[in-house]
Amino acid sequence: MACNKVTREDYEIIKDRVPVDDGFFMPAEYWLHHGTLMIWPFREGSWGIDPEPSQKAFIRIFEEITKSEELYILADKEHMADVQSAVSHLNHVHILEIPSDDAWARDVGPTFVSNNMGDIRAVNWRFNAWGGDYDGLYSSWDLDNSVALKFCESENFKAYDAEPFVLEGGSIHTDGEGTAIVTETCLLSKGRNPEMSREEIEDKLCKYLGVTKVLWLPYGIYNDETNEHVDNVCAFVGPTEVVLAWTDNEDDPQYEMSRKDYEYLSSVTDAKGRKLVIHKLPIPDHPILISEDDVSLYAFEEGEDNREAGERLAASYVNFYFTNNEVLIPAFGGDNTESDDRAARLLQDICKTRKVVQIPAGKILMGGGNIHCITQQIPDKMPHPVRKMQEFV
Repeated sequence: MACNKVTREDYEIIKDRVPVDDGFFMPAEYWLHHGTLMIWPFREGSWGIDPEPSQKAFIRIFEEITKSEELYILADKEHMADVQSAVSHLNHVHILEIPSDDAWARDVGPTFVSNNMGDIRAVNWRFNAWGGDYDGLYSSWDLDNSVALKFCESENFKAYDAEPFVLEGGSIHTDGEGTAIVTETCLLSKGRNPEMSREEIEDKLCKYLGVTKVLWLPYGIYNDETNEHVDNVCAFVGPTEVVLAWTDNEDDPQYEMSRKDYEYLSSVTDAKGRKLVIHKLPIPDHPILISEDDVSLYAFEEGEDNREAGERLAASYVNFYFTNNEVLIPAFGGDNTESDDRAARLLQDICKTRKVVQIPAGKILMGGGNIHCITQQIPDKMPHPVRKMQEFV
């Protein structure tokens, strides 16, 4: 598939309006992309004292993305040469000198919105390291909080400024047809917008995402340090269709969390009044725990959340990413090779018009997230009426 060009407007921060008033809304991720935003990983507390193994996992994702769309990679001045060397074999890559504290592009990058004519704008949220002074994961996040607007300025996207409202891209999913899905544990956490009621938060989401209905899942993935982002537990794969992280093991702490999510999803409708089709996507059969050897590979800054031996990581196959012609799904290997293959088969049965590609993602998981967390889609020019994903491949 050819990489399409996106029509841009001159850079401007729009402070006194919201996307919905201008006819803008957040498209579904499975709609056609112009490109994907990512950030080069180097933080020792996330990617290790020797980040090369983690960087190789990122490069593997770079390679898949650039098969069908543009790729924008952000890096600080110190690491520009490393990025240039790492992607010298790829086309459709744009390297931008924009510094950050870490590499979670989904959470620190802008959220992109579109209108019926396919014009693209962005939304800038406040980022506070998943909880600020209350339960944030590191003590300094100024660079991360500046990424979204710096990218918009660099690439001439008009940006709606939602600050001081705190939100991360991993905490929202939309179907492009008026429905957003979030988790209560994340959006109602005390470290984000404690002065706001649930109704006030929902009103913000409706105005900035251009949706008319918000579905509030009770839980995310067990021990997810983001206060349980929705993108690790549930995702839209089409209009009225979601995948939900699942386990049949009643002794697993995830069992009750997923069961309550399933009951909730079974009881609600989307923005158009349609019941949801819920596809269960089992988590790895064997919990992935941090070893003493793993801990020794990382160096944590003062005020940064430390890894501890025996800690269970929030491994989930729902943390996949749509490109224009593929679905990139995490694979953890080892005792979970059979689980990996089962998840890939199940997702391939659901996403019939895209190729499901397994990405060795253990090193990304050690950083605290996975494939969806390190990617942020930039929509292509996409006029209405809405077209289903199979029409884009």
